[in-house]
Amino acid sequence: MEPDHKIGEKVGLLPGSLVYVGENNNVPTHITAMQYNKMNFTERNIKEKDFFIREELRHFLHTKGKVGWVNVNGLSDIILMRSFGDSLRLDPLVLEDILNTQQRPKVEVFSDHIFFVLRMLSYDQEKEEVNVEQVSFILGNSFVISFQEREGDVFEMVRVRLRKKWGNLRFRGSDYLLYSLLDMIVDNYFLILECLSHKVAQMEERILSENLDDQNVPAIIQKNKKIILTVQQAVYPLREAINKLQRNESGLIDERTVKFLSDVQDHTLQVTDNIESFRDMNTGLQDVYLSTLSNNLNQVMKILTIISTIFIPLTFIVGLYGMNFKYMPEIGWKYGYLFSWGLMVTVVITLFVFFKRKRWL
Repeated sequence: MEPDHKIGEKVGLLPGSLVYVGENNNVPTHITAMQYNKMNFTERNIKEKDFFIREELRHFLHTKGKVGWVNVNGLSDIILMRSFGDSLRLDPLVLEDILNTQQRPKVEVFSDHIFFVLRMLSYDQEKEEVNVEQVSFILGNSFVISFQEREGDVFEMVRVRLRKKWGNLRFRGSDYLLYSLLDMIVDNYFLILECLSHKVAQMEERILSENLDDQNVPAIIQKNKKIILTVQQAVYPLREAINKLQRNESGLIDERTVKFLSDVQDHTLQVTDNIESFRDMNTGLQDVYLSTLSNNLNQVMKILTIISTIFIPLTFIVGLYGMNFKYMPEIGWKYGYLFSWGLMVTVVITLFVFFKRKRWL
């Protein structure tokens, strides 16, 4: 993904200034809200900003005995984002980080909420590239707010579990909801690895079949390298962030949820190990490709050199008898022509046998 040029608009502004830095300026803001406990569940699609009048938002997110999840798609509405900040009394720097989609995955712990930002990845089969989207979470005592750059995510199974009361999600607090969302994002990394594994295997088959006339091989290797780098940038800092989330003492993470976060941490380590393996394999395939290409070139040069070596004495013989001196013994000889041919054939056979014995052929 190319760097966004709007990041230049932030230069010189005061800390906490709200400027959306991203590629989805034209994405309309779409908000969904869910509220639930073990007995009740409600879901709303919000189209009117009136819902987010300060008092109503607070009431929705702080209803006793219920967990609220508000998901915001589309971040270019600065007025709406400022409304969120005022309603939840968020630090302006947190809002700034939500709108700056170039953030490194991280966790920030406050007295009454936790801010978590990471990257959600999806694989574009048509373009054969990874799409990166920043997702930010605000975890409170009884709510989770998620901010996405555009429509489409990996959270549908979490929504289904909430609607159909599957598993423990409806019986647990907001920290378990945050864990479930993080788990879906991290599990989706494995789908990216599966696609990458398939591409690396295909590339290995191409190279080992010595199909070096395929001009797409270097481009595919470079694409694989870009995918690996994208996953690395998403996963490596995430390990540290989840570790910090496990160790926080804010009281917002229940001890029962910590063990589930440890499972997510294990998954990130597994993704890290796999991506390092793919990186080494991709580098190895590049080396094998270049080495095979070089060896083939050497073989061609070897054959051309042998042919040139064989023709050197023949050129000498032809040049010798092509001179126009009057007194040359073989010029007037009846069998001079056949003799020159015999001499050249003998030289060729002798050189051929010599090269064979030296195993140069």
